[in-house]
Amino acid sequence: MLCVTIARTRHKHTINEHLEVASQGAKLVELRLDYIGRSIDLARLLKNRPTPVVITCRRKEDGGRWDRTEEERLMLLRQAIALGVEYVDLEEDTASKIPRYGKTKRIVSIHNFEGTPANLESIHQRLSKLDADIVKIAVAANSFADAARMLDLMKNAKVPTIGISMGDYGSLTRILATRYGAPFTYCVFNADRRVAPGQLSFYDMKNIYRADTIGPKTKLFGVVADPVAHSYSPMLHNACFEANQLDYRYLPFRVAAKDLPDFLLWCQKEHIGGLSVTIPHKQTVLPLLTQAEAAAQGIGACNTVVFNGDELIGYNTDYRAAMDCLNEALAKTSDKLNPFEGTSVLLLGSGGVSRAIGYGLAQRQSLITITGRNRDACAELAKDFNGKYVAWEEREWIQPDILVNGTPIGMFPEMDDCPFRCNDLRKETVVFDTIYNPEQTLFIKGAKAAGCNIITGLQMFVRQAAYQYRLFTGLEPPIDVMVKTIKKAISPVNYKTIDEEDSQEDSKED
Repeated sequence: MLCVTIARTRHKHTINEHLEVASQGAKLVELRLDYIGRSIDLARLLKNRPTPVVITCRRKEDGGRWDRTEEERLMLLRQAIALGVEYVDLEEDTASKIPRYGKTKRIVSIHNFEGTPANLESIHQRLSKLDADIVKIAVAANSFADAARMLDLMKNAKVPTIGISMGDYGSLTRILATRYGAPFTYCVFNADRRVAPGQLSFYDMKNIYRADTIGPKTKLFGVVADPVAHSYSPMLHNACFEANQLDYRYLPFRVAAKDLPDFLLWCQKEHIGGLSVTIPHKQTVLPLLTQAEAAAQGIGACNTVVFNGDELIGYNTDYRAAMDCLNEALAKTSDKLNPFEGTSVLLLGSGGVSRAIGYGLAQRQSLITITGRNRDACAELAKDFNGKYVAWEEREWIQPDILVNGTPIGMFPEMDDCPFRCNDLRKETVVFDTIYNPEQTLFIKGAKAAGCNIITGLQMFVRQAAYQYRLFTGLEPPIDVMVKTIKKAISPVNYKTIDEEDSQEDSKED
């Protein structure tokens, strides 16, 4: 079950948001009294409430906003219990001051915004003895290992426990909480109104991760990166899993480079089905695998791992997707058995995607020239592919058959940048921009205007994700769902939320 936290400064907005989130399917709401200005009218907030509630009034030292007296705070909590609320949240030192009364369930909680204590288990035992119906431990996660420890704590607890690892490292503890025994997990109605680091929105938890229906038999996949919060892959793969009615979920795993070996062991222990791998792990993951396809070995980078028993098998679907896109484009103008042979290629950039595309083109006997701002890296990559290097300032002197942008130039939010002057491009040139956000980059627009055959980064992104989906599931992916999902993600519809409508009034007091 999802518990949606509402933290507004006015009674009217608290009530309206409660009604709105209930209409969208929320079954439980946390009302943060410490956010409400001036005198708090509990009867008004609770009258005709559309869902059960958790009443919380958090002091500043516990991460809240309560700035009035402790006596007033305790009185509010006692009043909430007397009014018959379903749950009340009591900090460790508060629990002994407020006895059990009526049917209200007691959440006994502790918060640590600095890190994850070494003695989680003893803290849990201490809280369990304070007449707790539910133990809640919320601590900052400074590594993936911190989050893994929290999952174990929830799994082994004899008292129902909500374990939250705050921050990006701990997102999985929020998404997987009920799988590991928590009675519910917290989220916020609007991601812009987070009350704790790493909180996810109700929309994302319900519609992207379907967190309230993750069970012990749900098969898990994910993307491993550092950072990871920006990734669109969870949105894409989870939409496909849902479309094909699979009890699978795809999660974001933030893992630091030094922790990658331990993370892969955790994946095996938890029976993770597969991973997408991105920066900074594409190269360092290779020696940790039991086997890898020839292309991944040749490129020196892996972006997909499939777990098969004790086997960790690596693939590079960036390479496959890029070659499919280019092959399709060249087939329009060439009837040669190998349309790549002898074609001149100018490759901009020396990063992972450039390495994958350069490898594929070299294998197909194209003539490769590489340029970029990092001279040494580009020269080294050119050497690997028996190609040549030219200085970045000289790139526009070349008129290639294939022009590939493997740099981030033109990517959101710097969309006014372009990596190449398109005015003099030949219309016979195939222009490939690996950036997918936005799909219509300045580079792609310029190439279109020059009459070139174009390949967008979105085409490649969808194809590489489709290959991953096949490797993960053995099924054909719903390509239409993939395209619709990623286009919606990078071109969101502008609409007014309750928060935006109330933003000016919200700072006022009742």
